[in-house]
Amino acid sequence: MGKNLVIGGLLAFAIAGSLPAASAHATAGSHTAAAGSRAAAPLIHWGPVQSRSGHRGYAKADVWITRFTAETFVVSGTLYDRDAHGGHCAYVRARFHYVGGGTGWAQPRTTCASGSPFRLSSDGQIKRVDVKVCVLDRPRRTTLNCYADAITPAVIANWPQ
Repeated sequence: MGKNLVIGGLLAFAIAGSLPAASAHATAGSHTAAAGSRAAAPLIHWGPVQSRSGHRGYAKADVWITRFTAETFVVSGTLYDRDAHGGHCAYVRARFHYVGGGTGWAQPRTTCASGSPFRLSSDGQIKRVDVKVCVLDRPRRTTLNCYADAITPAVIANWPQ
């Protein structure tokens, strides 16, 4: 599984800025982050994070992240429900480890569809993020078969160029 660096953030930002009523925040489809009037830095494609397989399927998220130097760190992408069980859906959540100490969880996002965009953001600069993907058992209101990827600047720095 290769990790790709997305190039062309400035071009996408320029195009988005010329569209009427362009939103001030990133959407999973654009894969760029806007920060006011500053130029957007390209996002990093982390790749898929997938829950463990259950008896009838799994949940999967295609994950993009901002750079760790960003004032507000964003995890975005598309969440997929790959579980055939009627009461099971996909669930994604991020735990941010802040530079000044402490951690915080973003509000989880869920979908029972084949693909749904999500965006989770921190309340400040971070040094690590844990992206957790699970199958959500809606009737029982519990998560199943969870898997978490720990993403740090050191991991990204060691990717082949």
